[in-house]
Amino acid sequence: MLSQFQAVGQALFTQGLVSSQGGNLSVKLGEHLLITHRGSALGSIQEGDLVETGITKNSRATPLASTELEVHRCIYQNTSALAVVHAHPPYAVALSFTEKEIIPCDVEGRALLAKVPVLSTNMAEKLGELAEDIARLLKEHRVVLVRGHGSFAASQLLEEAYYYTTVLEQSCRLLYLLKALGVAPR
Repeated sequence: MLSQFQAVGQALFTQGLVSSQGGNLSVKLGEHLLITHRGSALGSIQEGDLVETGITKNSRATPLASTELEVHRCIYQNTSALAVVHAHPPYAVALSFTEKEIIPCDVEGRALLAKVPVLSTNMAEKLGELAEDIARLLKEHRVVLVRGHGSFAASQLLEEAYYYTTVLEQSCRLLYLLKALGVAPR
């Protein structure tokens, strides 16, 4: 399990999809989940960077878990997901300020994502307050964007949720470039 977290965390960091201490990863393990530690560096995850806690109950380790634990819990409680990747892909975040949804113009993006909803938020709002909306949208979509913050991808495998995150960012790069060129995507 550690090696999966390390591979996905390193890939997210080296591709610039998270900052040094940004983003978080989790997997569901029955009635528990394994989530990255609050403030851990995804690019160099070690065993001590993973926290096991309950999906519905706190444990002694809960205070060490990512600040977005409530979002991960809500996703597991309300969807069939077994893995969640939360990242801050820069092109996707940039487009989240101007778009209500991302509709990929590239073949891979359209095939895998179709469209990605952008959840609008008051910047003073805590992300945990949006947990139910994020989980509800992830029942129908593989990835959800939170305006000005980042993406949540849910799947059966950590690697697959990572893949959806990279497809979103690649689609957003293309959309951004087309907008910069003044070309309307078709």
